[in-house]
Order: sequence, then C-alpha cells, then structure tokens
Amino acid sequence: MKIHDTLSGDTLPLRNGPVRIYLCGVTVYDDTHIGHARTIVVFDVLRRFLADSGRSVTLIQNFTDIDDKIIDRAAAEGADPLQLAERYIARYHEDFDRLHVKRADAYPRATAHMDHIISMTASLVESGHAYVVDSGVYYSVESFPQYGRLSGKDTGEMMTGVRIEPREDKRRPLDFALWKRARSGPLWDSPWGPGRPGWHIECSAMSLNCLGEDFEIHGGGRDLIFPHHENEIAQSEGHTGGRQARIWMHTGMVTISGQKMSKSLGNIKSTGALLDRWGPNVLRLFCLSGHYSKPIDYSAELLAESLALWRRLEACRYTLEQVAGGEGGGAAQEWAERFDAAMASDLNTHGAIAAMTEMAKSVGEMAASGRLGAGEAAAILSELDRMMGITGLRVARPPPGATIDGRMAERRRMRLAGRYAEADAVREELRGESVDLLDYSGRTVWVYRERIPGVGAPDPA
Repeated sequence: MKIHDTLSGDTLPLRNGPVRIYLCGVTVYDDTHIGHARTIVVFDVLRRFLADSGRSVTLIQNFTDIDDKIIDRAAAEGADPLQLAERYIARYHEDFDRLHVKRADAYPRATAHMDHIISMTASLVESGHAYVVDSGVYYSVESFPQYGRLSGKDTGEMMTGVRIEPREDKRRPLDFALWKRARSGPLWDSPWGPGRPGWHIECSAMSLNCLGEDFEIHGGGRDLIFPHHENEIAQSEGHTGGRQARIWMHTGMVTISGQKMSKSLGNIKSTGALLDRWGPNVLRLFCLSGHYSKPIDYSAELLAESLALWRRLEACRYTLEQVAGGEGGGAAQEWAERFDAAMASDLNTHGAIAAMTEMAKSVGEMAASGRLGAGEAAAILSELDRMMGITGLRVARPPPGATIDGRMAERRRMRLAGRYAEADAVREELRGESVDLLDYSGRTVWVYRERIPGVGAPDPA
C-alpha cells in the first residue's frame, strides 16, 4: 500500500511488518463535528483495510484533556475542568460507537502522561532545544534548522506579522510553550514550578511513549500541519535525534458553502445531530465520498446522494442473502480487484466505493433478468461483506420476532389466488415497518431499510 506523505510530498509505500498509527484526537471541551468525524472515519477505514490485508495494526488516538479551551469552558459553566473533559470523552465514545468506528487500541490522555511530558521537556532543556524563563519553558525554534519543512513555510516569512504578546517573555516570536507556569486551574508539579503543559508537547510525549520512535503513520486533519505537527516534529526529533514518523498523513477539511466551520459563523454540524438525521452508513459514505486529502463541502444534496447509494447497497445485500446458496464461484473477482487496488492506492475510497456501486448495479440487473444464480450470489455476498466490513457499513436488521418471511409467503399465496388487492395491502403494511419488496424475475425479495429522517428534515446544528 502507498500513502501520500505530507513531509516529503511523495506517495510512499508502507514498509513490511506491523503498522503503528498515531492519530491526533480531539480536545474534549465540546461535542465533535463532521470535520472530526471525517478524519476519524478515514483512519478507521485505513486500519480496517490494513488488517484485512493481513497486517498487524496498532492505532493510538489521544484525548487532549487539559487545555486552555477546556479551562475556559469549565469556568463559563462553573464546572471542574477535568470532570468536563470526562463528560465530553463519554459523549465522544457514544457518537463514534454509533458511527461504527472501531475503538482505538488505546486512548492516551495528556493528564495521564505528565511524567513523560515533564521528562521530555527536561531533555529538551538539557540539550539546548528549550530554555526556561519566568513564565515557563519554551522551545527554541532557532535550535532546529529543519523547522518549517512539513508545512513548507520559511521561518523568515513566518516572522512577518508575528509578535510577542505583552505577557510573554519568550526570546523569539516563533518559540512555543512546552510548560506554562500557572497559579490556578489544574496544576502539576515540575522542576520549573507548578503549571501545565503546552498543547504540542503532549502529543510528542504520548506518541513516543505509546509507539516508540520511527512509527509508520502520524495522522490528523490538515489544519494540524502548522503549527501543531510542525512543532511535534521539532520537539520529537530534537529529543530523540531520530525520526518521529515515516509518513505524515493528513485529511482535508469539511467546509460549509466553501467556508471553514466555526462557532462565530454558527455553521458547525455536530456528529451526534447528523447521526440522528442521516444515520451511520450515510454519514460514513459522505465522509468517504472524495479523496481523503482533499476538502469536502458539506451539503444536504451530497448527503442525499450518499443516502441513495446506501439504499442501493442495502438492496444488493439483502438480495444476495436471499438468493445465495451452495458453493460460490469467481463472479466477484473483478470488483474485488478494483476495490483493493483503489484502497491500496493512497486510500482512494471514492474508487473503492465506485467498485461497490458497480457491483450493486450488476446484481440488480442479474436479479431482474433471472440470471443471478445461488452460487454466484454466494460468491458476491462474501465479497460485498468484506468490502462493507472495510468501509464500516452495516445493514440494519429487523427487530427480534419479526415475521417477514411468513407474511411474504402469505402474500405469494394471495397473488396465486388472484387476491391482488390483499397482496398489495401486505406490501404497504410491510413498507410501514421499513420493509421494501423488490420484484425480480420469478422471485420477490425483501429489504429491511435503515430508518433515516434524511431529506426534508431541518438541517441540524
């Protein structure tokens, strides 16, 4: 598999062996939004594909559970900052479990890694990469000549318009905090006085502690390239003298009418609200509809297109299940090869989903003309289930005790007896229970549809 590396600008092959992935997670002071969801779904699919390919994968995704945003939000609510963080971590898991995201192998928290953060900061001071002043400890950007290579920014150009804030006593404007001395809020003891860490040092300490040096993939949204990931590289490589990660993989932003989501514009779309409206499968298809590295513009129209695609895949899955039997053949090989080739080529989920769409279309055509045999259906079903497992899609199932097959048999008898009005009434009754009937040549199959308010519902915040 090859993945685009932001640092080198090249598409690089993953080396053989286990794959270690560190994904920058969320700062838990609010609910997540569709931008977070896209990044997390992309890395969930990457992990699933690698595992399906026989790779051993370790995915680490941190929570930033101490930060000025958390402290400010807690103060506004009159809450304890650490308890507020716990609340939003629980909400995070609730939303992403609903979104069919497999839980990471570990969710390290900044507050649980203070010893590593303090030790790493001390190492950077000792090596001359950092210095101590009254307000805390700062990283000296001047000490790391490679600074700016990830973002492609020149340090001289970065200095334009940058100034030191009145209360800062760092030596140069580009220097950034590793440790902030403080008198209030959550505090930890350190050699430089009580305080708390800067944001960037947290991820350096957690990634190196959990995965070691030179791990395979470091990921996050493109908005983290500068300054967060740029600063991570400077800290980590200044500390170890080696490489932090082999590939830096970044997802594109989700925009709203071409604009970045922001609270000031009132255009943030929360993950939970979108799940309520569209359900997990449509939301996942939306997140995977374009190349992960490019921006994607949120629109109800694009989500409606994802819904139409999901309806086709639902119908395909239930059709194959009810036709399949006996030994499978090689009918699905072409689609499998197209799907795998797209995924292996820089995680081209758009191309992979196109292969699934063509499969669903062909299954419908074969079933309609009576050419879909039981063995062929079994082979395609096996492959479709593998693809859906990788993309994290999952058909809804009827509630326990549903008598769909019995009512289908009753409807058949009605039709054979010429009682067409009664048979149509059974169809409408089933439709009210989210069951659609598809009439093919010589066969009728049923599809249990996921309930989705979708089109026509108010656009959620």
